[in-house]
Amino acid sequence: MRPLTEEETRVMFEKIAKYIGENLQLLVDQPDGTYCFHLHNDRVYYVSEKIMKLAANISGDKLVSLGSCFGKVTKTHKFWLHVTALDYLAPYAKYKVWIKPGAEQSFLCGNHVLKCGLGRTTENTSQYQSVVVYSMADIPLHFGVAAKSTQDCRFQVWWHMAVVLVTWEAEAGEWLEPGKQRLQ
Repeated sequence: MRPLTEEETRVMFEKIAKYIGENLQLLVDQPDGTYCFHLHNDRVYYVSEKIMKLAANISGDKLVSLGSCFGKVTKTHKFWLHVTALDYLAPYAKYKVWIKPGAEQSFLCGNHVLKCGLGRTTENTSQYQSVVVYSMADIPLHFGVAAKSTQDCRFQVWWHMAVVLVTWEAEAGEWLEPGKQRLQ
């Protein structure tokens, strides 16, 4: 386990900033202590510094994971956000979309949110903006990208009900298929 390089940190923070914007500092400086990001087997983990110091005595080949997995750094130096980061990013999300109960299962299985499944959205969401998708009961479900802006959703009533308003993003397969071996 090692700290992220400058390039890995930049790529990861750019991806996270799409969802939480300037609230990025709140993610690192929590009321219960300071948290950091570390890389282990191409996975980025979010862990408190206190636990990180305790884990320093464990050898890297014996360590399976530490903290919460936020995502994966690919071989092409891109960052893929995992659904396990959802609970940490959702409270700080700038743009949110709520979907109706009938559209929840479809979205969680990897389909997009259609106009008929949209419950509400935050004001001033622009087109292609990264959003956190919630159920109508305010439970964070997943990540997505707004295919239409808030104004397009509200004022263009001539749309057909099958128009895609939020596209699905991130790897939900790891959440839906826990039986697969993901650790190498």
